[in-house]
Amino acid sequence: MTATEHIDQQATVAESLVLFDTEPTDCGHLIGVMTLNTPKSLNALSVEMCQLLSHQLEQWQIDDQVVAILLKGAGDKAFCAGGDIRKLYDSMSETAPLPNPYATEFFSHEYRLYRQMHFYTKPLILWGDGIIMGGGMGMLAGCSHRLVTERTRFAMPEVTIGLFPDASGSWFLQRMPAKMGLFLGMTGAQCNGNDALLANLAEYAVDSSDYNGIMQRLTQINWQSVGDKNHVDSAYSITSRALAAHPVAELPDSKLASYWHPIQQLMNSGGLADIDALLRDDEALMQLDADFAQDKWTQRAIATYRHGCPVTAALTYALYNQVAELSLEQVLYLETNVAVHCAANPDFKEGVRALLIDKDRSPQWSRSLADCLTREGRDYINQHFVNPYPAGEHPLNDWLSDEALGTQQVR
Repeated sequence: MTATEHIDQQATVAESLVLFDTEPTDCGHLIGVMTLNTPKSLNALSVEMCQLLSHQLEQWQIDDQVVAILLKGAGDKAFCAGGDIRKLYDSMSETAPLPNPYATEFFSHEYRLYRQMHFYTKPLILWGDGIIMGGGMGMLAGCSHRLVTERTRFAMPEVTIGLFPDASGSWFLQRMPAKMGLFLGMTGAQCNGNDALLANLAEYAVDSSDYNGIMQRLTQINWQSVGDKNHVDSAYSITSRALAAHPVAELPDSKLASYWHPIQQLMNSGGLADIDALLRDDEALMQLDADFAQDKWTQRAIATYRHGCPVTAALTYALYNQVAELSLEQVLYLETNVAVHCAANPDFKEGVRALLIDKDRSPQWSRSLADCLTREGRDYINQHFVNPYPAGEHPLNDWLSDEALGTQQVR
C-alpha cells in the first residue's frame, strides 16, 4: 500500500465514524440525517467524530435546501454513551505537561461542537432512543427538538470515574427544577424518558419503533414558508408541528416526578457536608421519605454516590453553585479548565482504570470528602477552576470576548 492509499484509507475510516445522508421532503427540501456509527462502543464520541459532525453542520448551515437536521445513533442500544476516553486515559501519564495537549484537543473539540449546536440556526432533532450519557447528554442539550422513547436511559455518571458532569452538564443540570440536577450530578442516577421531559431535556415521547413514522411526518409537512420573511412560520415551528402531530407514547413513570420533594429537601439540607451526611445515613433518608429511601432506583443512586469519587462530588457541588449566572460559553470555558486539571490529577485516571481498563471496580480515590472540606482540600478543589493556559492561549479564549456568540446575538 502506498502512502497516498494509506491516507485515503484512514480518511475513509474516519468518515465512517459518522454517516451523513439526506431525506427529500415532498415540497423539494431536504432533512439532513447524522448517524453516530460506532455501535460496538455505544457510539462513544471521539475527537474525529466531533470534527466530522461540526464540518457537516457548517455545510448544511449554508445549504438553503436543508431545512432541519436529525441526529441518531447506529444500533438499537444507544444514541451515545459518552466520550471515547481510552486515548485520553493513555495521555494522562505522570510526565504529561499541564495543560495536557491531548486533553486540550479532546475537550475543546467536544465543547466547540456543543456551542455550535446551541447556536445553530436550523432545527436540530435528536432521536434519543437507548442510552444517553456524558457526551451524548451534551449533544442532547444542544438540540432544539428532542424525542425520547420507552427505552431511553440517561445519566451523568462521571462520579464513577473521577471526572465531573461536563459536556455542558454544569449548564443543563442547573436548569432542572427543584435542584434535581445537583442530585443527578452527584449520584449519577439513571433516568428515563419521562424524567427527561420533566427535566427540560426532551419535548416529545414516541415509541422506539416509530422512527420511520417520525421521518415521514418531517418529509410530508410543508416547508415552503422557510426563508420567507413575510411568513410567520419558522423552521422551528414547522418542526414542532410535525412532531406534535405524532401519537404520544406511554413511557415508564418518572422517578423525578415521584420524588422531586425529598430530592429538593435533600439538596437544600445545608452545605456539601450536610448533603453528604444525609446521603450516607440510611436512617436519615428513611425519615426524609420512606418510599424514596426504599426505592431500588434511589438505593442504586445512593450506592453509586457512596462508591464514587469524593473530589467529583465536591467539584459538582462547587460548579453547580458557581455557574448559575454564567452564559453557556462561559460555562464551557470554565469546564475546560476543570477538565484539563482533572486530566492532570490522579482521580480521573484512577477511575477510568478501575471501571474501563482493569475493570476491578475498586478505585482508590485520592481524598475523602472530609479531606475536600479542609482548607487544603478547598484550595485543591478551587485550583481546578484556574485557567491552566498561558495568557491568551486558552483554546476557547474568544468566548469571553466580544467574539462570543451570545454577545453577538444580543448586541
